[in-house]
Amino acid sequence: MVTIRLSRGGAKKKPFYHIDVKDSRRSRDGRYIERIGYFNPCARGAEQRLHVDMDRVEHWVSHGAGTSDRVASLLKEARKQAS
Repeated sequence: MVTIRLSRGGAKKKPFYHIDVKDSRRSRDGRYIERIGYFNPCARGAEQRLHVDMDRVEHWVSHGAGTSDRVASLLKEARKQAS
């Protein structure tokens, strides 16, 4: 099954997450099919905290991709920002 989930990057104590579409059998930071956004929980000032390509999310969900719990809440937040 294809899943939309987070993969961790960044330095120790300064996380940065990519929102990836990947096979659910892959490891958290393993190979991905497509990278569709990012989430920066440590954003300060003018830095963007959340960026998601909603067109690609809708494409993958329409093709049967599932989302992790955290990504589902981030997508809800992104939709609220877009309105």
